[in-house]
Amino acid sequence: MSKTLVPLLAFIFLAAQCAPCQQTSKGASCAELKTVEVADLLILSAEDVAEGTELNPQKLKLPAHCLLRGEVNKHMGDDGKSYGDTFELRMPIDWNGRLLFQGGGGLDGIVQPAVGAGGSLGDRPALLRGYAVVSSDGGHAADSKNPMGDAAFGSDPRALADYEYNSTRLVTDAAKKILLRHYGRTPQRSYFRGCSNGGREGLMAVQRYPRYFDGVIAGAPAFNLTRAMIAEAWNTMQFAAIAPQNAQGQPELDKALTDADLQLLAHGLLAKCDALDGVKDDLIFKPAACKYDPAELQCPGEKNESCLSAAQVTALKKAMSGPLDSHGKALYSDWPYDSGMAGAGWRAWILGSGKLPAINVLIFPPAINGMALAGKQPTVDIFHFNFDSDSARLNKAAAASLNSDATDLSGFRRRGGKLILYTGMSDPVFSANNLIRYYRDVTRVNGGETQTLGFARLFLAPGVNHCGGGPGLDNFDTLTALEQWVEDGTAPAHIVARGNAFPGRTRPLCPYPQTPHYNGWGNTENAASFVCRN
Repeated sequence: MSKTLVPLLAFIFLAAQCAPCQQTSKGASCAELKTVEVADLLILSAEDVAEGTELNPQKLKLPAHCLLRGEVNKHMGDDGKSYGDTFELRMPIDWNGRLLFQGGGGLDGIVQPAVGAGGSLGDRPALLRGYAVVSSDGGHAADSKNPMGDAAFGSDPRALADYEYNSTRLVTDAAKKILLRHYGRTPQRSYFRGCSNGGREGLMAVQRYPRYFDGVIAGAPAFNLTRAMIAEAWNTMQFAAIAPQNAQGQPELDKALTDADLQLLAHGLLAKCDALDGVKDDLIFKPAACKYDPAELQCPGEKNESCLSAAQVTALKKAMSGPLDSHGKALYSDWPYDSGMAGAGWRAWILGSGKLPAINVLIFPPAINGMALAGKQPTVDIFHFNFDSDSARLNKAAAASLNSDATDLSGFRRRGGKLILYTGMSDPVFSANNLIRYYRDVTRVNGGETQTLGFARLFLAPGVNHCGGGPGLDNFDTLTALEQWVEDGTAPAHIVARGNAFPGRTRPLCPYPQTPHYNGWGNTENAASFVCRN
């Protein structure tokens, strides 16, 4: 080898090793991004955020980063209103080369702070890990006067399509263009994490845009949303039928079941099903083996504190069995009996409390009439829902574009993508049983259990309500598990969970269909004393 070739090869090698450094030096500063022109993108602002800046109300101390706000797909809607996908992108000074899309929630319409603090509570905010994080409003701005969000955007086809599936693609494309301008390079890895509607958005990305993300975390996903809306009406009507009425003749839904009634139900469940995993710990880790009938709590005579009335038992059984049409055909799913039904989150969604109406009652009108039915008349009332005609109308109008229930995930699997699904077993919004059946269908369609476990895993958290809360272990780190799976090839054999409801306790959340079993001799408060098995 010539004497001139050796230093030349050394230079090329060193340049290749420091390629990201060289590329970063060519990038635009945060201030310069304000004037950078990017096709189909409007940059609204760009500012440096100093290290240690607190994000209220969480009091989260942020690393030094560039905060950019922008908008794509700006247009005038068919209803004469201005629409667009507004987003927030936070880019840390010490970037680790990863991008996280932070999913939305509910009817979207709000740009949440893009720090990557979503999904399960144990995930340390991604921005603090060195991620660039982006969040968006899903293609429309919410009405600040409506606590459940504004769904008038449903009357504009482009804005509705953004909410249903398109916003994730548009905003991800914009974020990657900005990252290239700022750092001089595109992300080495791209992830998505969201819960509830954010979980639906994540599954939608897996199905429609399988090459966009290396890994997706979809918590309590609203993947079967139109049919879950039918269940909202069904549950509301069952409990309204047994609730006392106020002076105006309206049902006082929160009084259909008292807190004491729900605690009675939870205690009955635990007495029968708690010890099925080998230890009594106020958590039901083997739900499939839990055969429970609330009739076991029915009063032999008058209602008292130690039992449920016949009407309460009937309402519970109808609600937990899921909605039916007039011919007895199932319209959604049944629900698992779980101790978290005594949690504040379950009550908040199903029954409400005092002056706070049930969230189902509040969100139903804008979600059904404004978004799913796109403002078309006649409107639907949650207390007078027709499970034949209204159900058919709802599914015909929105199921194909709104639901992310496709089971063929082969495109995502072939590109090497990894998917983590999780839900609380006492989720009052989207049935855990429905997600379990979806995962079973995914397993069947994608080559069986071994093949599916290679790219998609489902984790069930007993006692946990919607996206957290409840008497369960709702603190677990799915993002680290996903990173290790995508980047190191180490699939999560379990995820360790903690929770405020049981201080000092840890348990393994096992990939379905496995469940944790006590080894018979270790500390029952320690996850290491349990093994995952079928």
